[in-house]
Amino acid sequence: MAILDRFDIRGRSALVTGAASGIGLAYAEAMAEAGAMVTLTDIDAEGAEREAARLREAGYEARADRLDVSDFEAVAAAFDAHAKTYGGLDIAFANAGIDTGAGFWNPAGHRNPDGQVDTYDPKRWDKSISVNLSGVFYTVSNAVRVMKQTGRANGRSGGSIICTASNAGLVTEPIVGLPYMPAKAGVLHMVRALGLELAEFRIRINAIAPGPFVTNIGGGWLKKDPVARKAWDAIVPLGAVAETEQLKPLALLLASDASDYMTGSHVVIDGGMMLGKYQ
Repeated sequence: MAILDRFDIRGRSALVTGAASGIGLAYAEAMAEAGAMVTLTDIDAEGAEREAARLREAGYEARADRLDVSDFEAVAAAFDAHAKTYGGLDIAFANAGIDTGAGFWNPAGHRNPDGQVDTYDPKRWDKSISVNLSGVFYTVSNAVRVMKQTGRANGRSGGSIICTASNAGLVTEPIVGLPYMPAKAGVLHMVRALGLELAEFRIRINAIAPGPFVTNIGGGWLKKDPVARKAWDAIVPLGAVAETEQLKPLALLLASDASDYMTGSHVVIDGGMMLGKYQ
């Protein structure tokens, strides 16, 4: 087999959560552009349908489904609808995530009064954990269920699951909201545990741990504030905050047979932020 053939996902199907914008949309675009049939899910139903329609207009196979990943039954229904439409499931991106507020430290050099552990609103904690950790579990659980039910019998991988973690799950970030970090650390450890559990079924699970990317999370402030963007560009060792397009090759690697000997792993993509300059 030629090396580029190992990246071929034509004819396979993929479901992406949080796909109406940002990193999830980049994943969905990457899958569609590489020839997969894609379901874009998001709590923003209008945004997901808009992007799916745009992909269809470009000649790709795409559909949309509204989904709140903190609702287990809704997640199950979304996967069942995808499998009914496309005859199974080959690839799943457990990507949906939220930012529920600032950390204890403000980049301007002072403490945030509502970001301290003793002032943090428990409702914000619960919301972050429900989406950023439980939502990943709900997504992976149903992806595995469908992959086991509809797995290919032709010797091909039983499926590939890719979870979006964060470099904030590996190092502490004082400007990041408290629950976000343990949630993403939990995702990384879940991936390691499930890599072992799912290997027997040839279902691979890996995580992508992004650093600073320009997305809508946190209100899209890196898009809207050129001063903040310039400041962040200055501290990234590779010289700039990343655009979501830069995630597409990694997404394709992990979704395809090019990574058929990878499972339970995480790949950091952060422009060198964890190498010491920022710490």
